[in-house]
Amino acid sequence: MTTSLSTLRSLASLRDFFSSERILICFNGPISRTLISEIGTALKEHIESTRECTTAAMDVFSVYIEISQNIRHYSARNDYVEPESTATVVIAESGDGHYIVSAGNVVEYADGEALQERIAALTALDKTELKALYKQQLRQPRSEGSTSGAGLGLIEVARKSTAPLLCSLDRLEAGRAFFTLRATI
Repeated sequence: MTTSLSTLRSLASLRDFFSSERILICFNGPISRTLISEIGTALKEHIESTRECTTAAMDVFSVYIEISQNIRHYSARNDYVEPESTATVVIAESGDGHYIVSAGNVVEYADGEALQERIAALTALDKTELKALYKQQLRQPRSEGSTSGAGLGLIEVARKSTAPLLCSLDRLEAGRAFFTLRATI
């Protein structure tokens, strides 16, 4: 019985932490297409019910969907199984009228380094340059058998962000790392 009571107290502490950090949604576990959709729908409905501007809801929704789908596709492409295939997604209000979408997953260390470089290049661009890059990437043909897009999704996340994208790479065992991306919308 003590374990159950301890768990309840921990859950109450976790709830207090979520409230103080203005966390709307937090997920940690295997991510599927259905789960992405269900969380996305709940997120969109919540934002639309609390805001007059539906553009913000759509931007947060699209950033969440893009990041979550990228995680799911990466895990599938690398044949990851649990626990490598899990994702951690946190969506919070910033307190100044913005939303913060943070997500992380296990990656091959070299892939994480390449992604950090790509994000650094994107954060160096202003909105006009991001728009031009997006159009340029959109015009580039996709090679046959390509397993990923031309980076349009990440560019779109950067375009919708009101602050530079932030990322981190925490080294794990066996040549892997935990990659985290944070977008402010």
